[in-house]
Amino acid sequence: MRDTFNRMIGRTRYVVCRLFLHLNGSEVAPILGVFNRAAREAIDADGDLQVLGEGLVEICENLLRYDEYWLSAANEGDVFWNEGEAGDYVNELFSDSAARYGAELDLSSDSGFNDPLSIPVTRNIIVMITVAFTGEIPQLETDLSNVQALKEGLKALINLHYQNKLQAVQVHFSPAQLGDELTNDQLVQYYPELIPL
Repeated sequence: MRDTFNRMIGRTRYVVCRLFLHLNGSEVAPILGVFNRAAREAIDADGDLQVLGEGLVEICENLLRYDEYWLSAANEGDVFWNEGEAGDYVNELFSDSAARYGAELDLSSDSGFNDPLSIPVTRNIIVMITVAFTGEIPQLETDLSNVQALKEGLKALINLHYQNKLQAVQVHFSPAQLGDELTNDQLVQYYPELIPL
């Protein structure tokens, strides 16, 4: 009832949601390069929403290509009729994602780039995608803990960029760089909300 009333008086509907996706397998490490490149471009663009959206599209397209490695997922979110409240929730999710194990990206260090490649390759990768958008997107406002719903959700994220509905984009991932490893024990400890797909 409240949603109908807010729409009738012309208020903007803001949705903030966060998606967790756990990839597992010996072939998943190369996707870290995609995440790192998108992170570098986002930092260089100083938060330009167009650049962030393009990075989100690239990440989602790559995740869709790696669907055979999806192991578990989770999502959460809320609807707001006040932009300030939506922004506060985005900041809350950002802080939570950044505090998770291995989600700290150190772009200032280039150590190891010229060393021979003899590092352990992680079998576990977690990506946390947080977006804020206007309007209604049913594919993102539902339980995404099954493969088909998750595919539809990732496609909806791509479309949000092209429809210019994105208000905020944040992507965190763990491990944050090649050579770090995310163990099964750390997955349970730092990402308890994950549901097997």
